[in-house]
Amino acid sequence: MTTTTTVAPVTAQEESHRPRRRRRGLSPGKRLPASRLIGPALVVALWAVASAAGQLDPGAIPAPWTVLKTAGHLWTAGTLRTDILTSLERAGYGFAIGLTAGVALALAAGLSRVGEALIDGTVQLNRAIPTLGLIPLFILWLGIGETFKIAIIAIVVYIPIYLNTHAALSGIDSRFVELAEVQGLSRWAFVRQIVIPGALPGFFVGLRLGVTGSWLGLVVLEQINATSGLGYMMFQAQNYGQSDVILVGLLVYGVFGLISDSAVRLIERRVLSWRRTLSS
Repeated sequence: MTTTTTVAPVTAQEESHRPRRRRRGLSPGKRLPASRLIGPALVVALWAVASAAGQLDPGAIPAPWTVLKTAGHLWTAGTLRTDILTSLERAGYGFAIGLTAGVALALAAGLSRVGEALIDGTVQLNRAIPTLGLIPLFILWLGIGETFKIAIIAIVVYIPIYLNTHAALSGIDSRFVELAEVQGLSRWAFVRQIVIPGALPGFFVGLRLGVTGSWLGLVVLEQINATSGLGYMMFQAQNYGQSDVILVGLLVYGVFGLISDSAVRLIERRVLSWRRTLSS
């Protein structure tokens, strides 16, 4: 004899009470507080541990507390304060000029075929030439003073800003252009409502690279016929074998670079708050 077992259908109420399997999230998760400081803090901690354990030569790599003591002495009794102000002034002037030039050239090349024909190839040629290789020529043109330093920094800054902004402009969907033409938008309204929002993500990428580039160029330029600045301080310390002073200069450059990059990121998040990305 065969026994047939019937299974009662599962009702919706019973289904709702069943434990559901939690799906694995694919996003990076919540942002950690002060996440960009964790990496540098870990490096400093390893540096301190290695110094305390005697694994590092104090003459080549002084301990963190030695570098901090040297920085305090240079700030109170030395020229660190003046050197920092001089470096900030040079970087600020060069960055302002490079930012203006990069944005203006990107708009001219991105919004006009004639502008693109005249500008883009020249900028690409300039990008292919090592910027620091232009130093001897700029010294002949502009002299050995401050002007050539600011000009070199401006070139280092404007190239990434131009490239990323121009790429963002070129990547704007042509359907938005057609929609603007159908709606009868003026040239200024088209630029304000479509071009600028579409170019902002690329602009901020170029801005971050430009900010970092201004500090990278400055550390080299301040070692060429300079009488003040962080680079000059490091060059003089090299002549006297003062590795702690060199590390002070490098740390100041690093702190300024981290602060300026974080400031650009903060502005980017505020301006582009309408975007929904993995980082947000």
